[in-house]
Formats: sequence, structure tokens, C-alpha cells
Amino acid sequence: MAAISDFIALQAMRRPDVPAVADLASGKSWTYAGLDRLTGQLAQALLDRGLEPGDRLAVLARNRGELVALQHACARTGVIYVPLNWRLSAPELADLVEDCQPGLLLGDDQLAAAGLEGGDLAGFIAASGELAPVAGGEADPDRISLILYTSGTSGRPKGAMLSEANLTETAINFSILGDVTASSVFLCDAPMFHVIGLVTNVRPVLMRGGCCLVSDAFIPARTLSRLGDPDLGVTHYFCVPQMAAALRAEPDFNPASLRKLTGLFTGGAPHPAPNIEAWLDDGISIVDGFGMSETGTVFGMPIDRELIRQRAGSAGQGTPRIRSRIVGADGADCPVGEAGELCLKGPGVFSGYWQRPDANAEAFVDGWFRTGDIARADAQGFHWLVDRKKDMYISGGENVFPAEVESVLVAHPDIAECAIVGVGDERWGEVGHAFLVLRRESGCDADSVLAWLDGRIARYKLPRHVSILEALPRNGAGKILKRELQTYPIPGASR
Repeated sequence: MAAISDFIALQAMRRPDVPAVADLASGKSWTYAGLDRLTGQLAQALLDRGLEPGDRLAVLARNRGELVALQHACARTGVIYVPLNWRLSAPELADLVEDCQPGLLLGDDQLAAAGLEGGDLAGFIAASGELAPVAGGEADPDRISLILYTSGTSGRPKGAMLSEANLTETAINFSILGDVTASSVFLCDAPMFHVIGLVTNVRPVLMRGGCCLVSDAFIPARTLSRLGDPDLGVTHYFCVPQMAAALRAEPDFNPASLRKLTGLFTGGAPHPAPNIEAWLDDGISIVDGFGMSETGTVFGMPIDRELIRQRAGSAGQGTPRIRSRIVGADGADCPVGEAGELCLKGPGVFSGYWQRPDANAEAFVDGWFRTGDIARADAQGFHWLVDRKKDMYISGGENVFPAEVESVLVAHPDIAECAIVGVGDERWGEVGHAFLVLRRESGCDADSVLAWLDGRIARYKLPRHVSILEALPRNGAGKILKRELQTYPIPGASR
């Protein structure tokens, strides 16, 4: 009797004719039976290329529905799937390929753009259609099946090694926190080199027998139209707060068309409470959460607009399947409400970084994964992400978390984006240097911004220096390069 190797195989037996994945760009779609067959055929294609358990398949390509099957095909054969970030520069991509040493590199037109030699992904997929699907078999759930590279804002990227057991935990945790059912329909236009695109948008809904709609890109007007399309029936959508703001800014934004959504799920950046409340006032649950490449889904807010309103800005609670601690500099647990480093333990936590024993030794202490995120929690287990530990600075003996100040600054009507870094100061040790990107036709200046900020935060948190830029420096994944900002010249007058 053939073993059931994954949730695609399980659902193919239980609901073979139910839609599983649809590719909105190409118009292709697969039922669970069809997706199971495609996964088996791609698994056989990998074996025919001579790939063995532990070998890496690297893929550089924009979103397409077949990538769901390809990653599962790797899991069935023991091959490790390595999605590459097509937003990176050619040298950065070459470094990743050198680091993971793939037995096979596949891609679309992004390969040529990056100057990399590899196989044609579309041709590989088409040729697999002539193959008999690989026979099912029991797969070791603790075997590594995926390497996700971190964005590398503070050094070269690290590859987080994730097993099928780790990925299943995200399916379970988000399924619980996000009210995922067999009737759920996820719209995925997050890039599938990211944990949100490849894991959180895929694993929970396939585990429950729902449907994943794969989009090739986030285009605000198009995404907004799809979210409100009754024929698509989208229930779940993931975005960062900036994407949510872009949806609201569209001329055709109509809250009534979005009220059938289970929720808009956000994370990855501070989300100002007024923005959250605007969605709630429109009758739409905007649900903040927290997860990482290394852990998958960790926290999530309840899908209840009144509970969200009561704790607007919180990343929510975890499930019993993951343990969390908040610890101070001495390694002891912080009192309730006090900020410290968030540490995690549980079956969803990754096993370590690819070929980085130095990073692994730093990341784990007594079996707890040190996230590097500063958080606080209340007595009911609701968590707030305060900042990254490495971004904190100490001014006059007081800890200052730039993200706290940034979350206030972005509420200023003339500020489009902002970032704050700590810089040296003879009197205070360190002070804040704020970098602002102003909205078009804004007439405000540094003095007026600081005057507006004064009284909204403690005075020791007020930036002492302000620079106005055309744009903030970012890496290939879109994250702000704060280390680069620290090299910018400090304005002559201290404020």
C-alpha cells in the first residue's frame, strides 16, 4: 500500500476533483488529483536528472502555480528546494548560488538577467508531463526540504534550513490563528522566494483542502479588483502595511466589496493604530501577526474586529504548539509588559543555518532560538514587536527603539516613509538620526516635523538630527539598509 507523503496526496484521495491551485497569469489550474500527479511527475524529473537526497534545486523565477508542486516534489524525493530572490543584484545572486551549490539551477528570464547559467524552468515542467509520477513513499518529516535565505540587511544572507515537520507547523499554526477551512481561498501575490509566498500562503490552505490562487505580482488596482471579485471568492490575503495602504489609496477602493474576506493579514513592519482602525471602521478585519523565515507563523491576532481594536498594533497570540520567552540582557525572563528579546522553542523552529556553525552557535541558547526581535507581552499573551535588537541604541542611559518612534512619525500627514538610526553623541552617548521621505508637494521641514513629534513621545526619544531624502536605501528584498544610513553625514546643527 502506497504511503501518503504529504497533504496534497491526502487531499487527492479525499477530494480529488476540488480545485487546489490556480495560476491567474497563465489561466492554468489543478484539482487536487491533478496537483498530486504534477508533483509526482516533477519528482520523477528530478530523479531523472540524477538528483539525490540532500542535493539542492535552486530556482530563480517569478510566481507561477507550478512552483507549489515543485517544492513538494523536492520534499518527496529528499531534494532541498532553494528559491532565489529575483530582486537581488547579479553579484548577490551569484553569491547565493555559490553558497548553496545546487545540483540543478532552473529559472525563467530572470536567469539571463542575472547572468546565471541554468535550465529553462518552463521546459523542465513541460517535459515532466510525459513522465509517470514517482511512486509515493514515506518521507522523513525531519529531513530538510527547503532553504530560505534571509535578506541580509546586516551581513551576507543566511540560509534557514526547514524540514517538512517545520513547514507543517506553519500549516497548523496559521490554520488555527487564521480560521482556515476547506472553503478558504488564498490570493498569493507575495513573492514565492519568501516564507509568506511559498509557505504561509500555501501550506495552511492545502492542508485544509482549500484553494490557492497564484498571482505573478502585486499591482494595487488589480489586486484590489481580485479581492472584491465574487467569482474568485478570496477569503485570505497577506500583505505588509505599505501594501494595505496602497490598496486603500486606489480610486476604486470600495470597502463593501471586501467585507466577505475572512481577513487581510499583515506583518513585516510597524502598523500604526490609526491605519488599523480605519480598516476596522470599514467593517474589514485587518489582522496583524508575526512570523519569520526561521519559524514560520508564530503569533496572530484573533479575527474579531473589537478584539483587534482593543489591542491595535499587537502581533497577537501564539498557539500551544510554540513556546515563547522574553528575556533581558542577563538572560532572565522579563516581567509582564517589559521589553526584551523574543526567544522561541517548538517543532516549527528551524534546525539551523546552512553551513553557518558560527551563526547557529549565536542563534541558539539552551535550545531556545534568539530571534533578535525586541518584544513585550501582556498577561493574556498578546505580543507587541518593539524593534530589532541590533537597531536599539542607548541615549542618556535610556533604551530607545527606533521602530517606536518611526511608528509615530509615519502618522504625520507629510511623511511618506521614515527610518531612524542611532549615532554617536558626546553628551548623550547616542542620539537618533531621523531620515524622512516627504510626500509630494509637502512644504514641511525638519523643524516642523520635530515640533509635531514633541509631546507625542518621551523627549529622550526625540531625534537630534534630521535628514530629508528622496528615497531610503533598500536591499534586494526591499528592507531598509540601516547600516548604510549610519554612514550618512550628520547635519551640522544638532536639534
